[in-house]
Amino acid sequence: MKRNAGFTLIELAIVLVVVGLLLGGVLKGQELIGSAKVKSLTSELKNLQTYMYTYQDKFRALPGDDRSAAIHVGGTNAAGTQNASIDGVWNGASLPAASETELFWQHVRLAGLANGSTNINTAGYYPRNTEGGRIGVQSSATLAVLTNMPAGHAGCMDGLSSKLVTQMDILLDDGETSSGSLRAYDTAVLTARDGDSTASINAAPAASYAVCLAF
Repeated sequence: MKRNAGFTLIELAIVLVVVGLLLGGVLKGQELIGSAKVKSLTSELKNLQTYMYTYQDKFRALPGDDRSAAIHVGGTNAAGTQNASIDGVWNGASLPAASETELFWQHVRLAGLANGSTNINTAGYYPRNTEGGRIGVQSSATLAVLTNMPAGHAGCMDGLSSKLVTQMDILLDDGETSSGSLRAYDTAVLTARDGDSTASINAAPAASYAVCLAF
């Protein structure tokens, strides 16, 4: 007797199992990639704290704010005021750069703490995170968008998705992006606030976000 063409129930079950395994592998791979991104970004933020305190331990001054930087590291464009505050805006775009937050990078690079150009007047001088956004440091007291940040300084970066910033807060802080030591905000909204809540960030996945970590 000629067998009818088509799949048996067993064959269909095998196909479904194989498809399920393939989909599971793809999803797991995406999850691992996302986790690696979060770890890389959080490491970049924490490096800012390391640069600042290592420089301070060595020279008794903050990078960017160091008025004796020409003696300590040589080759710097200008001296800071040494008022224990890295003044300026972390994502400022002025060239030639003159603020302390911009001098921060020249000082830590000349000190051998970070990689990158020490020529402050080149477009490639400003560092980028793994997502292509800017990275910087400034006094938390002068952050224009974020209010009530813990006293001290803040390491910030932008160009981040909603998923990345919420996962970064879970890893580094309390899981709420409008409180604690890590805050996040929609970079298209410049109204001063404590930060955007985790709920509002999850509700607006298409927006681009910045995070600031106090230290």
